[in-house]
Amino acid sequence: MTATIRPKTFAHIVYRSYRFDEMLDWYVKVFDARVQYQSPVIAFVTYDEEHHRIALLNLGIVKGESQEKVPRGAPGVDHVAYGYRSLTELLDKYLELKAKDVLPYWCIHHGITVSLYYADPDGNQMEFQADSYDSNDAANAFMHGPDFELNPIGVEFDPEALIARLRAGESEAALRLRTRHLPVSELRGTLMG
Repeated sequence: MTATIRPKTFAHIVYRSYRFDEMLDWYVKVFDARVQYQSPVIAFVTYDEEHHRIALLNLGIVKGESQEKVPRGAPGVDHVAYGYRSLTELLDKYLELKAKDVLPYWCIHHGITVSLYYADPDGNQMEFQADSYDSNDAANAFMHGPDFELNPIGVEFDPEALIARLRAGESEAALRLRTRHLPVSELRGTLMG
């Protein structure tokens, strides 16, 4: 019997807010942090070498809609993220959980991470992720490039297809990089306006 696969790190937390600018200013001030990337919809903030530790989703971007119509419209924690050591380990965790009838509700390649999203019985959301780049400098460079600007949300993928490609001999290093930047995921694309 093999041991369960545990995350390497607690990676980041994401908040939903109608006070986007105020929240961004507060987190930058409180953590003496820097903004890694910001658009009208989302901001990524870090206080160390990581590409982001805090992200903020701007619920106010959906103008003229009542809170009930906004996807996951209540301010608060959107999800917490856990980092795995490699894409292979992340996919092994997917298979481990699949064998226990636990499946992700969203599989997305964000560009800086390959991510699987799960929800617990109360609906609390968590992201299991593997970094796309070997260094934070490379991830930060991607965040400041045109492909991330085009699509900071990500492109959905099928974990079974990635597993098949790995087993067929494709390198993990090649599979970690986001080479397709469109379409923006439909599930969360509504937050982009």
